[in-house]
Amino acid sequence: MGLDEFCSLDGSDPFWDWNLTWHTSNPDLTQCFQNTVLVWIPCIYLWLCAPLYFLYLNSHLRGYIRMNHLNRAKLVTGILLWIFCWADVFNCFWRRNEGPIAPVYLVSPMLLGVTMLLATFLIHYERMKGVQSSGVMLNFWLIAVLCATVGFRSKILHALREPSRVSVFSYTTFYIYYALLLIQLLLACFTDQPPFFSEFGKDANPCPESGSSFLSKITFWWISRMMIKGYKKPLEEHDLWSLNEEDKSLIVVPQLCHRWKQQCAKAKRFLETVYSPKRANKATAAEKDGGLEEEEILLVKRPKKNKEPSLFLALCYTFGPYFFVTFAYKLVHDLLMFVGPEILKLLIRFVNNSSAPSWQGYFYTALLFVCACVQTLILQQYFHVCFMTGMRLRTAIVGAVYRKAMIITNAARRTSTVGEIVNLMSVDAQRFMDLVTYVNMIWSAPLQVILALYFLWQNLGPSVLAGLAVMILLVPVNAVIAMKSKTYQVAQMKNKDNRIKLMNEVLNGIKVLKLYAWELAFKGKVLEIRESELKVLKKSAYLSAVATFTWVCAPFLVALSTFAVYVLVDEKNILDAQKAFVSLALFNILRFPLNMLPMVISSIVQASVSMKRLCAFLSHEELDEDNVDRKAIAGSPNSIVVVNGAFSWSKDDESILKRVNVTIPEGALVAVVGHVGSGKSSLLSALLGEMEKKDGLVYVKGSVAYVPQQAWIQNATLKGNILFGRPKNESWYQQVLDVCALRPDLEVLPAGDETEIGEKGVNLSGGQKQRVSLARAVYCDTSIYLLDDPLSAVDAHVGKHIFDKVIGPKGILQGKTRVLVTHGMSYLPQMDLILVMVDGQITETGSYQELLDQGGAFAEFLRTYAGAEQGDAIKPNLEEPNSPTTKDPKVMENGSLFRNRMSSSSSAKTPVQSDVMGASGTPNKKNTEVGKLTEADKAKTGKVKLSVFIEYMKAIGVFLFLISILFFLCNHTASLSSNYWLSLWVDDPVINGTQQHTELRLGVYGILGLSQGIAVFSYSMAISIGGILASRYLHEMMLHDVLRSPMSFFERTPSGNLVNRFSKETDTIDSVLPNIIKMFMGSMFNVLAACIVILIATPIAAVIIPPLGLLYFFVQRFYVATSRQLKRLESVSRSPVYSHFNETLLGTSVIRAFQEQSRFISESDSRVDYNQKAYYPGIVANRWLAVRLEFVGNCIVLFAALFAVLARNSLSAGLVGLSISYALQITASLNWLVRMSSEMETNIVAVERVKEYADTEKEAQWKSKETTLPPTWPTSGRIEFRQYGLRYREDLDFALRDISVVIEGGEKVGIVGRTGAGKSSLTLGLFRIIEPAQGAILVDGTDIASLGLHDLRSRITIIPQEPVLFSGTLRMNLDPFNAYSDEEIWNALELAHLKSFVSGLKDKLGHECSEGGENLSVGQRQLVCLARALLRKTRILVLDEATAAVDLETDNLIQSTIRSQFEECTVLTIAHRLNTIMDYTRVLVLDKGQVVEFDTPANLLAKKGIFYKMAKDSGLA
Repeated sequence: MGLDEFCSLDGSDPFWDWNLTWHTSNPDLTQCFQNTVLVWIPCIYLWLCAPLYFLYLNSHLRGYIRMNHLNRAKLVTGILLWIFCWADVFNCFWRRNEGPIAPVYLVSPMLLGVTMLLATFLIHYERMKGVQSSGVMLNFWLIAVLCATVGFRSKILHALREPSRVSVFSYTTFYIYYALLLIQLLLACFTDQPPFFSEFGKDANPCPESGSSFLSKITFWWISRMMIKGYKKPLEEHDLWSLNEEDKSLIVVPQLCHRWKQQCAKAKRFLETVYSPKRANKATAAEKDGGLEEEEILLVKRPKKNKEPSLFLALCYTFGPYFFVTFAYKLVHDLLMFVGPEILKLLIRFVNNSSAPSWQGYFYTALLFVCACVQTLILQQYFHVCFMTGMRLRTAIVGAVYRKAMIITNAARRTSTVGEIVNLMSVDAQRFMDLVTYVNMIWSAPLQVILALYFLWQNLGPSVLAGLAVMILLVPVNAVIAMKSKTYQVAQMKNKDNRIKLMNEVLNGIKVLKLYAWELAFKGKVLEIRESELKVLKKSAYLSAVATFTWVCAPFLVALSTFAVYVLVDEKNILDAQKAFVSLALFNILRFPLNMLPMVISSIVQASVSMKRLCAFLSHEELDEDNVDRKAIAGSPNSIVVVNGAFSWSKDDESILKRVNVTIPEGALVAVVGHVGSGKSSLLSALLGEMEKKDGLVYVKGSVAYVPQQAWIQNATLKGNILFGRPKNESWYQQVLDVCALRPDLEVLPAGDETEIGEKGVNLSGGQKQRVSLARAVYCDTSIYLLDDPLSAVDAHVGKHIFDKVIGPKGILQGKTRVLVTHGMSYLPQMDLILVMVDGQITETGSYQELLDQGGAFAEFLRTYAGAEQGDAIKPNLEEPNSPTTKDPKVMENGSLFRNRMSSSSSAKTPVQSDVMGASGTPNKKNTEVGKLTEADKAKTGKVKLSVFIEYMKAIGVFLFLISILFFLCNHTASLSSNYWLSLWVDDPVINGTQQHTELRLGVYGILGLSQGIAVFSYSMAISIGGILASRYLHEMMLHDVLRSPMSFFERTPSGNLVNRFSKETDTIDSVLPNIIKMFMGSMFNVLAACIVILIATPIAAVIIPPLGLLYFFVQRFYVATSRQLKRLESVSRSPVYSHFNETLLGTSVIRAFQEQSRFISESDSRVDYNQKAYYPGIVANRWLAVRLEFVGNCIVLFAALFAVLARNSLSAGLVGLSISYALQITASLNWLVRMSSEMETNIVAVERVKEYADTEKEAQWKSKETTLPPTWPTSGRIEFRQYGLRYREDLDFALRDISVVIEGGEKVGIVGRTGAGKSSLTLGLFRIIEPAQGAILVDGTDIASLGLHDLRSRITIIPQEPVLFSGTLRMNLDPFNAYSDEEIWNALELAHLKSFVSGLKDKLGHECSEGGENLSVGQRQLVCLARALLRKTRILVLDEATAAVDLETDNLIQSTIRSQFEECTVLTIAHRLNTIMDYTRVLVLDKGQVVEFDTPANLLAKKGIFYKMAKDSGLA
């Protein structure tokens, strides 16, 4: 039975009738079509969707929604719809009594009835599963309403034409049915209340997305609230919504880590299969027999292929599902793209056909508008999913890199510097994010090209092959460009890594650079790397200009060659408006994939480089958990057992520790002694499992606490550093503060234990850092304590206090197992066991007495050095009942000044501070705000100032900027002219079946196109070169400003902020800004050109374009206010991620020792989530804008088409074609223009942030023009302090006051005093690290305040407390300016007792020091600093606790070197070991920032003042 019989028994109601539907001024559809197709479409849609939707709902339970008015209304309306459908069915049965009726009247209402029942069931099921708004159902009701609307109109027309044939019942039921459909559609637009048990209610500031309606989601209306808030006032952190659960690190990172582990396991299995020893053995045996097949040999000896785990596959498995969603969206969008040109063809045909009814023109116009709107919504959903996936990808990569950094071996850690690893997190993760948006273009671009060529073939026939040939010719050009760009990309990343690595070190060692006046040398080094980076950038810029030239010319060349072949092959081939402009619209579509493919290729190239780097890092060796066995000796009386241990830092290195055999009983106190570099610290690392175990067994029982030789301090409060994530036990905490001698420091701190400690403990002295590090270990209360020389950085009497109260036999840790690396002889008699180390071997073990009795090397050493250092310290219980150590808690560490900018000296407490101290002298509650030190990165608010744009323009060069604008203008004028010329060409009259002047038309068209290409190449070059000039200028300016900043600036500013400026912001200025400016100018001129063409074609458009322009402008300003601020917040919240990561990398061994990895991982995750919290609204705001702007663009298309239809009698087909083909482009151009203008505003923020440091305070000039010093100054080294005083900040009291002292040239002066006495302040004042607040310092009669800083600092020498080395050769570390000969350097090394060590190195002076000098021991680093001083050999030498980290023997050697080599020099020594200054000329005793004693050591001892008490504490009086 055909459809005609199905609709009417006598065939009187046909399925389709052209005369009724098309060739009429009042169109309608046949009854048959309405009763079948229009009824069935919604039914088929729902029945197809229902099973999949049902499965989806089953797997996504969000809680259930309680019954409410909205649910009830939906259910009741659904049931009523079902009833009315069935009423129609019953009516048909009733009518059958009167005579037979067509089957359609039974089948369609029945099908509709069942579908309504299904819809009602789905509404109820959605409520049970917690769905607040359903897209599936909204679409169903929309389709149903649209289909019913046709019937509704038709029924009204029918009733008006033939009122007698109206069936009252069926008309009434249909109208009620239609009204109910409208109600259902309206109800579906609303969102339901949140379900029970959902996360939504628990969150303080939830993201409204999950609770918004489907319509709100597809138009991104749900973010409007934030947009309005952002427009009214700048957004702040508390305005940001929480991150959706599925976007959080906690969910995302484990997925990738799991997939990566699977890949690693697979690679491991593959290796075992291919290189399995059994198979190899079998092979050898078979070879002997000579009976092995060739294939088998190949299998066994297969080359090392495919063994690397694939990060690509891991990413695919993790994020694959999102890719399929984007695939579907993109496919639909790509197909819809070709509807526009087809409708354009119909419109031009309509304009040419004057007999066509007007409604067809309006129909085409409406169709064009609806298509464009659907296309907009789908494209924005596609982008939304892409960006969301990109965001999750970044979260996953950052999380995976952080987790990996926690467990890589020390050897692997050395291959990847901190700078490189930070780059993996910032730059490489970003590259993947960028790729996600483009990745679908890999298949989408070829699809678009194929479809475009198909439609072009339909239009112009085989001539298209000429265009295709041009495209194929351009492929190798693009391929070459892509390959080259990959090479440049790799070089660029390498340079960037090196620069960031060096900057990291410069920032970490900035104090040393300032003290040595080395800023210029390191500035030169950074700029040298920068220059090679800019060279590569310049090559990339030239390449990019060539690429832009080919991209812009490609579509034009394709069009030119196609049109040329078409008109020249046969003169009967006429280029009319339809052919030309439909082809042009298709060429414009073709332009996008052709332009995008190179971008996609380069993005893939960049991502593949990043993929390799990430893969290499994630494949690094991990620390073997079996290095230390923690279970085997659970029941044993021993705590630590090492049997035949041999250890190295990596698998390939030789063993550093050999034949180690140690047994340490539980609760023992063990000392490890030996010379500098003998392997003491390595032994502790081996016990922690930080070294590669080559041989032997290591057993450790119970939990471990570790105090490293160089204290690792977090950027947190003092309390946070001590608690280290453990819950606070008040009484234990107070006890720990007391025994670790931290009580006096708390009195000095501005906010007590709530004071924030800067990065790496910048505002603590060496001794304070060490005591905080020790307090952390003690507080954690573990079974085993590994202490790596914690007493070296503190004074003798403080060391003694700590030993007695903490480490010693009667200390707080008694009963615990303690392994102490020490150089202090006085502690050895109290040890249960002493391990003597020489060259990585334990040569002697035993108690103190046993070792003395053995008479070995150790006993010999003791006899030589014990006398001076020990005095009577060997006698236990030395303290007298009223000795200062026990009585006065303030007699603590000599020399640990708290160098916080916030604090005054301990004496000068402000009255307020005294009030908040309790009677016991402990802080009750100090104001925590006072204790803030570091300044978080602040987000600027409001519009980016015009001055920033002007600054950037100046950096480019005004002339270059104007030239590039001129070239832009030329390019777009040529483009516009060529298209206008084409419209004139197609309107040429046809005479005898041919057009006249074809060659002329073609020639001019070609010339205009070529001039367009040249202009493009020129502006691309001009902008790229300008961008590089700007990059160079801005980076150099920032580097100079940062290096000129005073020390206080570095203590306040976290290094993460500075590194962020030098990596991310500089990268933006290097690579992103020039491209954005190029695209912004391009799209701006495109929009203007489109408006001009539409106005020329249809002047009436002048009525509509200005209002649309205003609307566009308002939407854009509205958006930028929010977007700019979100970008700033995102940028600011990025710094803490890197700061924390940097900090973690420096302290991994401590974190691992305390088993705190999971806490640090969750802290890193929360910082990443916080960063994404600002990023997510930013990407949604982009989509919000795009939807609204494209709607404005779609309106322009609508009006351009509408006006063309209205004025079709007065318009030529050429102008209509030109006008609409430009209007079709305007949507994309408008969208791109706003994207680029906001991108430009948000990225120019990088210039603003780089310029920020130009306005911060600066040090005095490095070189002074006024004073010229003789080359040998200072000649005698006389130092005079005249009423000298200094303070750390204007609003603080004096740290030093009224110091009037004269030190004659050649005198040796020791400086001593208690905590906060101001000893280090004195040296800081001498080097003008802090400028004087009163008085002056005169060196050889010259006021140092009148000198340039470099003039001063280069003429006096300091050996600082913390030995800082930079990565680079040993020679560079000694002499960065290359001012000395090799002979002089070797001489200095010999005097510093390093010659034998350096001679033994493979590269001698060329030995590469690793980052921070980590491949030398702390003692060796200290000796390198001594060698630096010996090289400079100035008349004034300052020693700041310089021999704290070396053993006694080396200390004595150093002291004798200083005495002999600096005999005629003035030497100032801040001393811990008082015995080192007992033979000095005089001793300066400071207390509370003032001089209290200044005389020879003998006289001071006789006076029995402060110095006498200190000497007595050290056993020297």
